[in-house]
Formats: sequence, structure tokens, C-alpha cells
Amino acid sequence: MSSLSVVLAGSSGFLGTHLRTELERRGHRVTALVRRPARTVSESSWDPTAGVVDPTVVAGADVVVNLAGSPTLGNPHSSRWARELRESRVSTTGLLAATIAASARPPAFLAGNAVGWYGDHGDAELTESADSRGHSFMTGVCRDWQAAAAPAVDAGARVCFLRTAPVQDRRSAPLKQQALQFKAGLGGRIGAGRQWMPMISLRDWVGAVAFLLEHPTATGPVNLSCAEPATNAEFTAALADAVRRPALLPAPAPLVRLAAGRVAPDVLGSMRVRPAALLGWGYEFADPTVADVVASGLDAA
Repeated sequence: MSSLSVVLAGSSGFLGTHLRTELERRGHRVTALVRRPARTVSESSWDPTAGVVDPTVVAGADVVVNLAGSPTLGNPHSSRWARELRESRVSTTGLLAATIAASARPPAFLAGNAVGWYGDHGDAELTESADSRGHSFMTGVCRDWQAAAAPAVDAGARVCFLRTAPVQDRRSAPLKQQALQFKAGLGGRIGAGRQWMPMISLRDWVGAVAFLLEHPTATGPVNLSCAEPATNAEFTAALADAVRRPALLPAPAPLVRLAAGRVAPDVLGSMRVRPAALLGWGYEFADPTVADVVASGLDAA
């Protein structure tokens, strides 16, 4: 694989930091978009709120990756948190998509998104061809987030929508909090535990995104989720076994609805996500099962 020029938005976040390290390890040239004056030649200043980005930096890239957005973890009862979560994703995607579309040779675009796009589908298997259902908060955000990339799609750019499942790693939410809870003997399934719970390890998320970046024809929605879907009860059992503690304190659905507020339907909903596109293109998962994902997440250095 020859060296590619990559523009990365969201490089200072947890996923962005690890992705940048891996891309540079592979020999790619990464320019980070930063919301302050650039300090090195590998940075470019931008202001997505004001709609400002250097078009020559974007046009000169082979691939643009957008992982920018306010933290998902926050107060679900806060209107400000909800507004910022949506606007930060839609505005950054829209600005980059429009700039890509205006380029003489539109670069490829890996546009961040989430598996929440699908909504609650019960036991139905969700490949990338599945529809988006319901009106939960995160499903609505994901729809708007994806729609914002339309200018790049319309311009003929190679666009991948990164439908990311929760990344399980002990240094970051949600596993950071869950591991502490389970080690204290306070873990348990959520609701009945029968709902399907998509997830992916950090090394597979990074590996899959780098794979998509280097793949010359990969396009469209891509499920970034482990190869073998698991239910919440199966995840609960795997985490309890890994920390050698019983998981005897389930969180009743009514309590979850009260605590989780606007995101309760997303927490209690069921998404049996399968990464059909990645598997079809030949990506090999390092952590294909829930037990593998949990073990990898807890062993992270």
C-alpha cells in the first residue's frame, strides 16, 4: 500500500488518537484539523461552527475522515447536551462534505456515524441493507448525521458511513464504568437482557477503519461491530466471568427509562448488527465474539 494523504477531524478524541497512531505507523501522512492555531505542518486550523476550513487542505487529501463531535457520555436529561451532540456531528460532516464536493478531484470520505441509525429491530439481523426505524434520540441524530454527507455522495466521492458500535476498552466509556461496577459486584443485565447489544474492540475498530481507508472501492454504510452478535445477557455473563464476580443486580427497565431519559429507547432497544460489508471485503476480525471483545478491552494497555 502506497502512502496516502489523510485529513483527520476529531484527532484528539479517544478513537481519533488511536487511529492517527495506526495510520502513521502504516506510513500514511496525517493532517489533523484543530480548533486552534496550527502549531506544526501536520495540523490545519478549522472552525466548523463558523463554516471555516482550508479547502486546499481538503482538496489535497486522498481521504478525509470525520470523527469530530461532542462527547456522547453526558446528561441525557439536558437539552444543551442533546443539542450539542447533534449539531457538532451534523455541522462538521456537512462542512467537510461540501468542501469535498467543491474539490476538483473529490477525496474519499469516511464519515463518522453509529449503529444507532438502525433503531430497535428486535431479533432481526441487521446488515448494512437494513432500514432505519423508530424515532429514538440517537436514531434521529444518526439520520441527520448521515444526511449531512449528501454533497460528497452527490459529487461522486467514495463515501463510507462508519456505523460504529460502542467500542469496548477499559480506558474509555462504556467499559471503563462497567468494569468498575462489575468488579464491585454491582453488575447485572439491563432489563430482560434479551436485547441484542452491538459492540466492537478498539483494535478491530482501528483496524477496520484503516482497512476502509486503504480499500480503493469500499463505499456505502459499514457496520463496525464484532462478527458474532451478542445479547446484553451474553455480554453481562462475559464481563462477569472476565472479572470473576457474579452479576446478580439487573437494572429493571422502568429504572433505566427514568435514569436514561431521552436515550432510554437506545439503551433498551435491540440491534442484532452484523458487519456484512467488512466480512465481504475480507476484513479479518481480531475479536469476533463478545468474549473476545471483553477480554481485549480489559487487557488494553
